[in-house]
Amino acid sequence: MQNIMCSDQTRLELLKNTGALKDGHFMLTSGKHCAQYLQISHLFEDPKATGEVCNILAKAFEEDKIDIVIGPAIGGIIVAYELARVLGVKAIFSERSGGSMKLRRGFSIKPGQRVLIAEDEITTGGSIREVAALVESFGGEVVGVASVINHGNERPPIKYKKESFVILHTESYEPEDCPLCKAGIPLE
Repeated sequence: MQNIMCSDQTRLELLKNTGALKDGHFMLTSGKHCAQYLQISHLFEDPKATGEVCNILAKAFEEDKIDIVIGPAIGGIIVAYELARVLGVKAIFSERSGGSMKLRRGFSIKPGQRVLIAEDEITTGGSIREVAALVESFGGEVVGVASVINHGNERPPIKYKKESFVILHTESYEPEDCPLCKAGIPLE
């Protein structure tokens, strides 16, 4: 059963080869079932594959004169670091503190600096909007958003230039309507 719509099969295979994308019968935290499960942290176990992904993403922003790459902790830290390495700029990360994203650890953004936001996965776009507001509160200019995975569920859509390694739409089912359950495939 293939119920993933993906922007690029070669890129999808890279995720499968690293163990980040698994086929089977899974229960999501929502209680819904699906035939594929994404654990993006398995991509990050493989520095070479992570580098390949970020090299591809960085190409989309080579001409944008980026000064800083920022990623929200924890998922965006590795992506931000690797993109910054490829682009030859500084990498920082934001952290949730007191219910909102903040810069800590002495990180700063100067007025007018051009900032790329990096994320492992975009689901609703909420973290991206929070980080963008943080960047703008320091007078920085959000140039774009780079993500490994975009699930395409942003509400409202992200207004910045956006590049994703894979656009991934995974179909999920209520347990009572799950064709995997009906086929007798064991739940993992």
